[in-house]
Amino acid sequence: METLDQPIVSSKVEFLCPERVKVSGDFCGPYAEILTPSALAFVAALHRRFESKRRELLQRRVQRRTEIASGKLPDFLPETQSLRESDWQVAPLPEDLIDRRVEITGPTERKMIINALNSGAKVFMADCEDSSAPTWDNVMQGQINLRDAVRRTISLETPAKTYQLNPTTATLMVRPRGWHLEEKHVLVDGEPVSGALLDFGLYFFHNAHELLARGSGPYFYLPKLESHLEARLWNEVFEFAQWELKIAKGTIKATVLIETLPAAFETHEILWELRQHSAGLNCGRWDYIFSYIKTLGANPRYRLPDRSQVTMTVPNMAAYVRLVIDTCHRRGVHAMGGMAAQIPIKDNPAENAVALDKVHLDKLREARLGHDGTWVAHPALVPIALEVFNDLMPEANQINKPRSGAPLPTAAELLQAPHGTITEAGLRQNLDVAVRYLGAWISGNGCVPLYNLMEDAATAEISRVQVWQWLHTPGTVLTDGRPVTNELYRELLKEVVDRLRQEVGEETYITYYRPAVQLFDRLVTADDCADFLTLPAYELLP
Repeated sequence: METLDQPIVSSKVEFLCPERVKVSGDFCGPYAEILTPSALAFVAALHRRFESKRRELLQRRVQRRTEIASGKLPDFLPETQSLRESDWQVAPLPEDLIDRRVEITGPTERKMIINALNSGAKVFMADCEDSSAPTWDNVMQGQINLRDAVRRTISLETPAKTYQLNPTTATLMVRPRGWHLEEKHVLVDGEPVSGALLDFGLYFFHNAHELLARGSGPYFYLPKLESHLEARLWNEVFEFAQWELKIAKGTIKATVLIETLPAAFETHEILWELRQHSAGLNCGRWDYIFSYIKTLGANPRYRLPDRSQVTMTVPNMAAYVRLVIDTCHRRGVHAMGGMAAQIPIKDNPAENAVALDKVHLDKLREARLGHDGTWVAHPALVPIALEVFNDLMPEANQINKPRSGAPLPTAAELLQAPHGTITEAGLRQNLDVAVRYLGAWISGNGCVPLYNLMEDAATAEISRVQVWQWLHTPGTVLTDGRPVTNELYRELLKEVVDRLRQEVGEETYITYYRPAVQLFDRLVTADDCADFLTLPAYELLP
C-alpha cells in the first residue's frame, strides 16, 4: 500500500516507517512488533480514506447541539420513517456470538485480560476506550496483550501466582476509542490519526486472519455514536478493511452502544447501516445519562436529580431500554443490558451482601424485560448474572421471544426528566468522584475502584456535567433550601480537595490531582458544557 521512507531511530530499535507517517511515541522492541511498516501503512490508508468524513461528522454533532440549544429537540427522523416501518433483519451471527448472556468488560491490561477470559463469562469486551487512559504505553501494551490473547500465548508471572488462559475462554470483543478522540503520537500527512482507526486498524491488521483460523472472528463494540451516519462510516471502514486484507464482507461483527441521546432516536437506522456487520445494540446506561445532560443543557425542564436517583426504572430510562430491546428483536439481533459496576466488599460481609443483592435484582429486571445478555465489571459478579439468565433465559437468547404489544416509546417519553431531589451529599459525591477519577486517569489508570464501584470515564463525565448543569440552570436548589452557586460549589470543592490531598500525599497531589482539580473547575464553570472531559485531559497525558 505504501512505499517505505527513511529509517526512524529510537534509543532501542531501528525501523522503517511508511512515507509521510510519523510516530513520536517510543519504539521499544515489543512496540515495533505492532508498529510494523505494513500495519502503519494500513492505518495510514484508513486515515486518508476516512478522516475527512470523520471530521465532517464531528462538525455535524456541533451543528445539532446548536439546533437543540435553539429549541429544536431530538426526535425520530421523518425521512427514515419508511425504513423504521418496513420489515428487514440484520445478517446472521457467527456461532460464538449467539449466546452472550453474560459479558465482562475491562481495560486491555494483561492480568485483566487473562482473568476476564477465564471468568466464565460468554464474552470479554477488551476496552481501549472509557476504562483505559490512552497513554502511549497503554495503547501499545494493550495491542501486544490483545495479540497474545488471540494466539493464546498470553501469560503473567507474579511472585504470588502465574496467570495463564484456561482451555475454554470467553469470546473476545474489542472496543476502540470513539470518533471524537485522536492519537497524538501517530501523524499521517502531518495530521493526528483517529484513535478509533488506530485501535481498530492495528488490532484488525494483526489479528483478523488469526481469529478466523481459530474459529472466531474480528468482533467489536462501537462507542459514542450519535447518528446512523456515524454508523455508516464504521460500515465503510469495515468494508474497506475486509477488502484490503482479503477477508469476506460481513466477517466483522460489531455491537453499537446506544449511549447517547441522539442515537436513541436512530436505533433502526444504525442497525440498517451496519446490517451486514451488526451484532446488535447495548444499553450504555452511564454514558446515556451523561449525554442526556450534555445534549439538553441548562434548560430547567431537563434538570436531573442526584445521580443515585437516576435509576433504570425512572420513566425516561425505562423507555430507552424498551426501545432498544424492541428494535433489536424486530431486526433479529441481540439487545444487551447495562453494566453492573459493583466490586466485592471484602472487609464488610454485610455491605457486600447488600451490593450483590442489588446486582441480582438489576439482572432480574434485564432478563425479564427481554435483554439477551448483560454486562459486569468484576469476575465475582459473573456467577450472579449467569444464574439469573440461566434461569430466565434457557435458550441462547431471547431474540425470537414474542415482542411486547405495548406502544413504543415516544420522543416525549425519551426526553422526560425523572423527578427527584438535589442534595448536598449528591453534589459532594459528584465533586469527589470526578476529581478522584480524573486524577487517576491523568496518572494512566482509566479503571478506578471508588466507593465499592469500578468507575470509568462515563461516571466521571456524569459527575462533571451534573455539576455544570446545576451551576448553570436557573433555580437549582438543594433540599435544604440553599441555591447551588459558584460560592457553594467552591466551598465544597475545597473540602473535597483538602481531604484528598491528605490521603494521597503532597507529591502525588501536585503531580496528578492538582491538574485534575484545575481542569474540572475550568470545565464546570465555563459558560458552555464541554463535549468530553477526556479531550482536554488527553493533553495532560505523556
